[in-house]
Amino acid sequence: MFYRILIVFSLLANACVNTHYLSGEVVRVADGDTFTLLVEGQQYRIRLHGVDCPERGQPYNRVATQFTQELLATGEVKVQQMDTDQYGRVVGIVLIDDTINLNERLLKSGLAWHYRTYDRNPRWAELETAAREAKRGLWVEPGAIPPWKWRNRERAERNNHR
Repeated sequence: MFYRILIVFSLLANACVNTHYLSGEVVRVADGDTFTLLVEGQQYRIRLHGVDCPERGQPYNRVATQFTQELLATGEVKVQQMDTDQYGRVVGIVLIDDTINLNERLLKSGLAWHYRTYDRNPRWAELETAAREAKRGLWVEPGAIPPWKWRNRERAERNNHR
């Protein structure tokens, strides 16, 4: 039993040590789930982990973008790096003043879908469901199209016009 506890403790300690954070100044917000962070003179494109905001041309795109801009302007921005995506962007959980989780705020406000393909956090699924049931943000729109389906449809239309 002692050895099991020791193994669990060492795994937890390694997980804590290996957590990577970026802290810096936001220099540009591209949309609700993507922005540029300046860290010691180097720019990092940040993509929010586990959420997907409406794309340009979709209802609530501008609202989500403005919401993100306003929250990011309120304090120190720290990004817990979870991954790097195919475009070289840092994929992460964004904390503002170590207390505000931007990813969760977007879900609570009904300005993002929980991107279950990349995140299995049941709390985040509940946040989306609660916003949906309360008809907050984009959930007032009947038949709101998830951004990943929107992007696929846009790509298909562009390919058909070639």
